[in-house]
Amino acid sequence: MISSTIRILVVDDEEMILINLVAFLEDEGFSVLSTTSGEEALELLASETVDIAIIDIRLPQMDGDTLIIKAHDLQPEMKFLIYTGSVNYTLPKTLMNLGVSEEQVFKKPLDDIGVLVQAIHQLTERKE
Repeated sequence: MISSTIRILVVDDEEMILINLVAFLEDEGFSVLSTTSGEEALELLASETVDIAIIDIRLPQMDGDTLIIKAHDLQPEMKFLIYTGSVNYTLPKTLMNLGVSEEQVFKKPLDDIGVLVQAIHQLTERKE
């Protein structure tokens, strides 16, 4: 499926980060959906197939870790990148058991947002 467009879901409650990240990813040729909450993301994932979700950990009600677990239940093939402003964030074992690794955790702000694009390509290449 290399020829098909990679579909990405971005979940972040910080509007400017969300807008900028979506615009950047669209400029890179990705098909991008976005929401500002975990609850909205789960509603969207019930009807839309996504290859990769970029999740903020600190969300208003449902936190990002919980969202990843629930999203994985809905779409087990989906991969995840964590994009968080929580400097002390530690990847929990529950997410490691779903295949999320430390290399998939990015701290805000990034000096070079292009590292997210590299991570997206690495995750989708492994999909076979």
